[in-house]
Amino acid sequence: MFATSGLTAPVAERRSTRRTVHGHTLIDEYAWLRADNWQEVLADPSKTPAGVRAYLEAENAYAEAALAPVAALRKALAAEMRARMVENDAQPPLPDGPFAYYARYRAGGQHRIHCRRPRARMWDEAAEQTLLDGDALAQGKSYFHFGAVAQSPDHARVGWACDDTGSELYAIRVRDIASGRDLEDCVTRTDGSLVWSRDGRSFLYVRVDDNHRTSQVFRHRLGTEQSADELVVEEPDPGWFVHLHQSLSGRFAIVSMRDHDAAEAWLVDLANDAAPPRRVAERAPKVRYDVADHGDALVIRTNADGAEDFKLVVAPLAAPERANWRDLVAYRDGSMVIDFVATARHLARLEREAGLPRIVVREFASGAEHTIAFDEEAYDIRLIDGYEYDTDILRFTYSSMTTPEETFDYDMAARTRVLRKRQRIPSGHEPGDYVTRRIFARALDGELVPVTLLARADLKRPAPCLLYAYGAYGYALPAAFASNRLSLVDRGFVFAIAHVRGGTDKGWQWYENGRLKNKPNTFTDFIAAARKLADDGWTREGDIVAHGGSAGGMLMGAIANMAPELFAGVIADVPFVDVVNTMLDEDLPLTPPEWLEWGNPIENREAFETMLSYSPYDNVAEKTYPPILAMGGLTDPRVTYWEPAKWVARLRARMTGGGPILLVTNMEAGHGGASGRYEQLDEVALEQAFAIAATTRPGEA
Repeated sequence: MFATSGLTAPVAERRSTRRTVHGHTLIDEYAWLRADNWQEVLADPSKTPAGVRAYLEAENAYAEAALAPVAALRKALAAEMRARMVENDAQPPLPDGPFAYYARYRAGGQHRIHCRRPRARMWDEAAEQTLLDGDALAQGKSYFHFGAVAQSPDHARVGWACDDTGSELYAIRVRDIASGRDLEDCVTRTDGSLVWSRDGRSFLYVRVDDNHRTSQVFRHRLGTEQSADELVVEEPDPGWFVHLHQSLSGRFAIVSMRDHDAAEAWLVDLANDAAPPRRVAERAPKVRYDVADHGDALVIRTNADGAEDFKLVVAPLAAPERANWRDLVAYRDGSMVIDFVATARHLARLEREAGLPRIVVREFASGAEHTIAFDEEAYDIRLIDGYEYDTDILRFTYSSMTTPEETFDYDMAARTRVLRKRQRIPSGHEPGDYVTRRIFARALDGELVPVTLLARADLKRPAPCLLYAYGAYGYALPAAFASNRLSLVDRGFVFAIAHVRGGTDKGWQWYENGRLKNKPNTFTDFIAAARKLADDGWTREGDIVAHGGSAGGMLMGAIANMAPELFAGVIADVPFVDVVNTMLDEDLPLTPPEWLEWGNPIENREAFETMLSYSPYDNVAEKTYPPILAMGGLTDPRVTYWEPAKWVARLRARMTGGGPILLVTNMEAGHGGASGRYEQLDEVALEQAFAIAATTRPGEA
């Protein structure tokens, strides 16, 4: 169903560069696609060099022409997905002192509207007060994305951050709620987070440097110029990230510094600007920790002392160094502590055991614990951040591949729950019409790789399959509900998630065994999952569309090189495919921090050779490739636009058959794609239409 007959694909000019690294000669014909002024392009897409822009636009035009036969299908898919949305959807309000805050959409609106109601009338829609109207703020902009939206402690102002290029460079402004007008303050080049001081006269933020790294926390006092802002905390190591959030009690801003192996946290007193930041515990190799305050103590999630999948400890607030850490929830093999919330009287932890999440609630005074769990074969639970510390209410969400999301308020003292919201599917959804299964594929080394799948109960097998995976940074893919998937599933597809190594789906070792020298396990796990789905009769080899994004896009490039015959098509969103060249370029935004994930090819020959063995761009070969859809973002600071562009150019030049190879670059967005919720549906519809086209045989419609 691709209209490539008679079309001529763009041909990127070959301008070969050559260099030798650890005795290996690297030739790059398409290095010129990396704009010399890439930093300017991130902040202002109009600065893109004319030759680069012309090539990307030619690729976009070619992709549109090749996909012309599914143009009507794309519109139908987007309309279906929109029909499953509640267009005026709203979050359940979260209380904070005299008010309850929430975000909602208006019917037909692309962006969130941030609102509040008096606490006494928090469930009364007529009591709404609009704080920020995202649709109005986005008017005239091709891209708009909210960062943090944070009310001041006295509820008189709201600080808000936005990115209007897709480059993840956020500007922070402050709105006076009574007048509805923004103050003159505007703080630029931030990561989008902010924390108010207790008196509401200043706020903390993270500045982004010229290489797009977060390394400094500043204090901005209202009514002053940004040039006068005070440096509060600084991280000099370019391999470390700096993050900022407010503790639930409101006493501290927590500055979290981390790389991929270790962490360090600092506490900033929000009631006393003159108080110096206090370090919780000095960083140590391989020791990670997260912190929350609880009265005169700290609660800390850590992997210290061999707690590979994390435990919870307590430490005195006055002396929080590691020597004073004492176990609160001891480490148990096979149980991974994912997240926790410490309120005045209770500790709630989210943990994963036997592949399934559950919430365990502990009463601080007695130490008594009880568990919140569910019965489906595979499901997802998330803790929702609240604003209040002195509360017995915990908010969480539950969903599964077949069950739409439900939001609960759980009374940790009374052990009762109230359903606050059930995701509604306006066009209709019957969970009983679908089945979800968890199967296991045997990897090359004998490990069992979980695969979660969704299909219609009346599916005719074998069926076409879309197989999704990520496999990096310890991120575990949830078995959660996503209504967009139903468009494929209702058309007879199996939708499957491969929980490959590189995530923590089976604990921290699952991550360790999919990074650095073990990275190839991620790729062979995915191939094993694809073959298992075929062996079990869910699908057929050659009828599977592989899908992944970012680091998962690297996975897509690798499996396309390793086993192209298995796949009917490959969808690679913002794919990290030029691994060797990127990891050799320490001036790029994320290269030094990423060395602990992938290896440092500059200093380590073994790391370089491992990387070279799988880097998708470097391993494109003279072979037949399946149809490939690569999608990039011009202002993407995480996976720069030239990675998919170079990959596509080399694929076309070297492949001996197959395809088509398509590149779609969003010229007005970055890593997350389009910012408007309906524009996002158009991107999903494009991917699904590609999957349907790739699995449609001649004569089928």
